[in-house]
Amino acid sequence: MAENTVVEESGEPALRRVMGPKLLLLFVAGDIIGTGVYALTGQVASRVGGALWLPFLIAFVVAFMTAFSYLELVGKYPTAAGAALYTNRAFKKPFFTFMIAFAVMCSGITSASSAAVAFSDTYLRTFVDWPGWLIAPLFVVGLALINFRGVSESVKANVVLTFIELSGLLIIIGVGAWAVLNGKGDASRLVEIDTANSGWLVAVTSATSLAFFAMVGFEDSVNMAEECKDPVRIFPKAMLWGMVIAATIYVLVALASSLLVAPGELAAAKSNALLKVLDIGAPGFPREVFSAIGLFAVINSALINMLMASRLLYGMANEKIVPKQLGIVHPGRRTPWVAIVFTSVLAIALVSTVDISVLGGTTALLLLVVFAVVNVAVLVLRKDTVAHKHFRTPAAVPVLAAVFCLYLASPLSGRPARDYVVAAILLAAGLVLWLVNRFLLARSAPPARQDPAP
Repeated sequence: MAENTVVEESGEPALRRVMGPKLLLLFVAGDIIGTGVYALTGQVASRVGGALWLPFLIAFVVAFMTAFSYLELVGKYPTAAGAALYTNRAFKKPFFTFMIAFAVMCSGITSASSAAVAFSDTYLRTFVDWPGWLIAPLFVVGLALINFRGVSESVKANVVLTFIELSGLLIIIGVGAWAVLNGKGDASRLVEIDTANSGWLVAVTSATSLAFFAMVGFEDSVNMAEECKDPVRIFPKAMLWGMVIAATIYVLVALASSLLVAPGELAAAKSNALLKVLDIGAPGFPREVFSAIGLFAVINSALINMLMASRLLYGMANEKIVPKQLGIVHPGRRTPWVAIVFTSVLAIALVSTVDISVLGGTTALLLLVVFAVVNVAVLVLRKDTVAHKHFRTPAAVPVLAAVFCLYLASPLSGRPARDYVVAAILLAAGLVLWLVNRFLLARSAPPARQDPAP
């Protein structure tokens, strides 16, 4: 049987293996290079000041260390579900596994929701002034239709969108370089840290805890392992190179932004920060062109995050952590259509009620906690050996990564209280879902056998 038309032993259709090394590299890079830098540059500047490049660099280092843990685990267990699967195997606590799975799913949905808000309230307004409360939910519905159409179509769309969003960031980098060569820009800003309301450490870590939102694409990619060709072999290079490419571009964009625009102006511009950079560095450049690129960038991020969320639920349904109905695959399209509907409904609820900066902060908070758990899980699972060869990370790396992730997730990093409030509400919803799932499982269980009376 062909590799991309696998059928599970149960007789149910399985996911198609359509992603080779090039598609996976573009998937990782395209997921990271997206909403984070296009929509949250202004918010990061508001926390750290002119040294905008530093939080992105630190976020990359922490994410890079955590990626090594993911590489070892995806090499051992090359199936969908990512962090939730690793948690289940390491700790064997169904409730804990469920909450980790729910947290990862929520992070994907909040990330996609922030992209939907950026789409409707930022870049689209360059062309039309339609109400965000209408456009953002329609945006999510459009993503669901692409997702349902099939992973092959979705990944091909990702390739096109990745090159488009990359072109926008290269324009910002090029504008910054041109302006500097012509005597514009203030290099002294690059070492300025805003300590007006806190010390320099809190300013940097608070900005890093938000900038981390822009470096989370590798978690999405491991949830696509079951749709990759030979994932054990291709994942390490694709993931690490994708992260290096994205981090380099982010740091260069941050440098260009700080050189050309004062941090207060970047903060005031909020989601329009990169447009502000363009206006100052190249005032003759048509805003419409960059706004169109920004629209494609947030579409790409949102599409990949919704792909991840639905595939995670599919994987956990196969692990019997969530109701089996969430793992139903459409026989024609070979996509987990029930999971797609479920995650899309949650995204619509979020875009209708929550601000974009809160969505970004909550996404980073949830993933930092999840990454800390994964870094511990990789050490616990060292005792679980597999027959095939796979990537192995030095033991010190996940230890350091876990410490850094927990610190950035804690109030010590200067994280706003509202991030914890939104995360608590989402996890409370997860608790309710867990109880409903337990009730359904109990009802479906066969009655206990009664011994006949003597």
